[in-house]
Amino acid sequence: MMRIPRRWSERIQSRYIVWPPLLLIGFLAGLFLLVAAEQSRLESANEQVRDSQRRAQSLSEFVGLMIGTETARRGYLLTGDPAYLRPYRIRAIDIQSALDRVRAAYGDSGGAAQQINQLRRLTDRQLAQLEATPAVAKRDRLARIENIERIAAGKPTMDAIMAIVGAMQLRETASLSAATQRWRADLRWSHRFTAAGAVLNIALVLMAIRLVRGDLRRRTRRAADLLHQKLSLERQVEERTHDLTALSTHLQGVSEQEKSALSRELHDELGGLLVAARMDLSWLQQRLPTSDPGIEQRFRRIHESLSAGVDLKRRVVEELRPTLLDNMGLFAALRWQFKETCRRSGLQCTETIPAEEPHFDPAAAIGLFRIAQEALTNVLKHAAAKSAHMAVAVDADRFILRITDDGKGIAAERMRTIGSHGLASMRHRVTALGGTWDLHCPESGGTIVTASFPLARLLLAEPA
Repeated sequence: MMRIPRRWSERIQSRYIVWPPLLLIGFLAGLFLLVAAEQSRLESANEQVRDSQRRAQSLSEFVGLMIGTETARRGYLLTGDPAYLRPYRIRAIDIQSALDRVRAAYGDSGGAAQQINQLRRLTDRQLAQLEATPAVAKRDRLARIENIERIAAGKPTMDAIMAIVGAMQLRETASLSAATQRWRADLRWSHRFTAAGAVLNIALVLMAIRLVRGDLRRRTRRAADLLHQKLSLERQVEERTHDLTALSTHLQGVSEQEKSALSRELHDELGGLLVAARMDLSWLQQRLPTSDPGIEQRFRRIHESLSAGVDLKRRVVEELRPTLLDNMGLFAALRWQFKETCRRSGLQCTETIPAEEPHFDPAAAIGLFRIAQEALTNVLKHAAAKSAHMAVAVDADRFILRITDDGKGIAAERMRTIGSHGLASMRHRVTALGGTWDLHCPESGGTIVTASFPLARLLLAEPA
């Protein structure tokens, strides 16, 4: 199975995460436009419904006024009662206003304008007939017959007016019904678009949630894998560090054994040879007496060379393996080393060493001696100090070694990196003996090196 590269996999995953919000935004924008369009159509349909209602209402008012005026006219002609003339005159004035409202309601509609013009002509004719109605002074049979004829003469005009108004009302009723149907249809489509948008919106949100949850699960798995790899690497580093520490400790032990063996060989073999050479030279000097100054000078130079060789052998032997450490113990070796270092460098040295010494293990003793030796070497090489102090303490179950100087201290960068091999060697020896190591430079100046060890790790194991 082909494996997708990690870079392309991350791009695909990022697209899966980015596309749903973009689709959602695009859909919402489209839905907004559709809803806006539907809203505009609904507003248009509402406007048509309102116009139709306004036209129908104006026609109804006009018809009502015409009917009322005709009724008042007929009542006056039939009864001769002047009371019918008051509403007649009032309605006659309102008819013109009602007809103007009808025209205003229809606006610039071409077909309606022609019908409204016909209504205006017929209305003017009807009102003229009403104005021409004579006053009824007597209620005799002949006057009544004339009035009935006048009523019959105005009926065709009124019927024409009612026919035109009826046609216009039928058309408005049909227009109102169509506008209402269209409005309802637009409202249904608007509801459908809104419902579809809500459903699609929910689907996109669920898809986005699913993708985000999937991405979170992938990230969680990746984090778990990274954590597992980190723990595995830490275990490997710990194992390698343990192996390297053990190897370094072993190499240091082997080095100390080789130094001890070389020290014994130098002490025994080379020391024996030098002593034998001095004894033979002394024997020859006694057996071959001479008064020649040159020969005497040669004998003295040979004696001095052999003495220097013995001193050199002693210093080399002490550097390789201090004889005081094996013969007199750790505290005596530390005291001798400290005083010898201060004597060669001219430092003012003080020491605090207990009188009684525990029975140290030889390997632990040489390790403690090397730690103190390295610390003193750093004081000589780098501190530029004038005085130094070494303190050894056995506190309950802890052994503490502290060396203090008043030099220039150690730079912060060097303390962070621990780039010195001497400091690294000290730290390794302290760790190998199970102790803790601290390097501190106080603000007043100087350096304080403190090594603390569990006393049980340093003592010689007693036989069971």
